[in-house]
Amino acid sequence: MARYRIVPERSRVWIDARSSLHPIHTSTDGLEGFIELDATDGGEVVPATPPAGAVSLPVSRLSSGNPLEDRELRNRVDATRFPTIDGTMTHVERVDGTDRYLVGGDLVFRGVSQPCEDELTFEVLDDRTVRIEGGSTFDIREFGMQPPRILMLRVHPDVAVRVELIAERE
Repeated sequence: MARYRIVPERSRVWIDARSSLHPIHTSTDGLEGFIELDATDGGEVVPATPPAGAVSLPVSRLSSGNPLEDRELRNRVDATRFPTIDGTMTHVERVDGTDRYLVGGDLVFRGVSQPCEDELTFEVLDDRTVRIEGGSTFDIREFGMQPPRILMLRVHPDVAVRVELIAERE
């Protein structure tokens, strides 16, 4: 198995939420971490057995472009005590011979760990680089966070998260 390092400046996360007034969008780079896998000559990705991978995002990188919303988010997240959002991969299962994999693991947000599972795609870009993409929806209340309310603005608890990870062989 080869170890691939997530390239922070080439990897992105998009977070979409809804409020009573407007949608809230944020995106950033800066994801860090690793994944262990092998790529065959035919471009097939074979995750490590047992699976090994982790990703981390500094909360300070999250920005909606609205300073009031950003300040409220950092206060709600308690970014001083919980400066990162972290994920650890615990299982991987190929979906019917496609480039899609059902990936599960644990997500730690605000110091609360929750299991999560969704599909990701793995794509070999070249002999040293892979792209991993996918997304999931989370209810922030499951992490002990009440949806923010700012004056007339009420944020809904379901948050859609999508990632594109570019990882290079170490």
